[in-house]
Order: sequence, then C-alpha cells, then structure tokens
Amino acid sequence: MMAQDKPAPASPAEVAKGTIKGVNVSIAYSSPAVKGRQIWGGLVPYDKVWRAGANEATIFTTDKPLTIQGKTLPAGKYSLYATPGEKEWKIIFNSQTGQWGIKRDGSTTEDPAKDVLVVTVKPVKSATMNERLVYKISDKGFTLDWDNLSVPVWVK
Repeated sequence: MMAQDKPAPASPAEVAKGTIKGVNVSIAYSSPAVKGRQIWGGLVPYDKVWRAGANEATIFTTDKPLTIQGKTLPAGKYSLYATPGEKEWKIIFNSQTGQWGIKRDGSTTEDPAKDVLVVTVKPVKSATMNERLVYKISDKGFTLDWDNLSVPVWVK
C-alpha cells in the first residue's frame, strides 16, 4: 500500500523545538484544525482542563530547569494541559506522561495530584488567524496559537 492512499490524519503530530534562555525545549503535540468550528468556548470549553492539542496529551520536555512566573520547573518531561478562560488561562505541567489526552467521558486525563507547576497567563488576539494549532518557541518562552488567539507563556 502506498503512503498517499492513506488519508492524512485529522490532527497530525507535530514537534516544536527551540531554546529558551539557552535551555533546549521541545513540545510534541497533535495539531487540530479549526474547520469552521467555534474553538474557544465551543469545541474547547472555558474553565475546563484541556489537553492543549489533540489525541495523546501534549508533551513538554526541557533539558534544564526553567523559571516560569517565578516558579521553577525542573528539567524533565511533562504532559502539558491548559484551562482556557475568557480573560486568563492556567497552564499545567504534569509529571504523568504517555497517556491519551482524554477519557471516554471526554474529560482530560490530567491528575491534579501529579501537577508539578501551574501558572496563570493572559491570552491575546493573534496577529493572524491560525487554521491549525501551533506551538512556537522563542527565547522569551513559548506560545500556543490557534484560531484567533495566542497564549504566551513567558520564561525568566
């Protein structure tokens, strides 16, 4: 069977890699598309923990400790979850990795007892509309950009 016979996945696997203040970081995620749907407060409800991507839980890896909003995230591999809100979001770094992002009932697999770091950030309107969810890493930190929103997580 040839590769092109297989339909492209609805949410292809992607990896964002970069350095933040000299620290090597990668974010492995599945990238869903808007497809004309209402994303924020619709497909992704407000005030409920979300897997910050599609399919398996999003994985955030850092090779050295990072300081995020004055709190230290030790070097390691984490599941990245988010709780979107209209005015602010919680970004959750969780020590449990390798799990599917949601349970059968549609709730996330995030176990609060395994949260290593939770920070609050403010979403902003993105400069451009992003049809697919994309993570971008820069020397300042990282952003989750999807639809008309950019969610920056700044690192000191």
